[in-house]
Amino acid sequence: MLLKHLLQFLQSCPDSGLHIMLPDRSFVPAHFHVTEVALVLKDFVDCGVTRRSTASCTLQIWVADDVDHRLNSSKLLKILELAQPVLGTDELAVELEYETSVTAVYPLSAVEQSPSGLLFSLALKHTACLAPELCLPQLPDSGGCCGPTGCC
Repeated sequence: MLLKHLLQFLQSCPDSGLHIMLPDRSFVPAHFHVTEVALVLKDFVDCGVTRRSTASCTLQIWVADDVDHRLNSSKLLKILELAQPVLGTDELAVELEYETSVTAVYPLSAVEQSPSGLLFSLALKHTACLAPELCLPQLPDSGGCCGPTGCC
């Protein structure tokens, strides 16, 4: 989901409760904090030697011992508006960084209005060969991306 779509949801549902559902359908405790709003830039070379760049808006979620804390849609909107000078655009994919036994980054796949507030659904990130036209034909039986081209 793009930041501009998240902002629209937050604006259209002022003072709504926020609920975050992880990919396994469990929930982040309701007393979470947003401790960072970050512009994350990634410049890299893929296995086909193509230079690529990505950018995202990452919200870091943290759960403290203050179980009475609740963040609502209006407060999150204000936090995101304050971060606009850092983010620069609302055309960024939104991801949430959350720590359980490990720290993971989850794409925000959907936001929907529910009777108890806004439900944020998170998805899993996946890896992939970004140059299959160069790599995969080399070893079609293995499904790998290494071959005579030396792409990985």
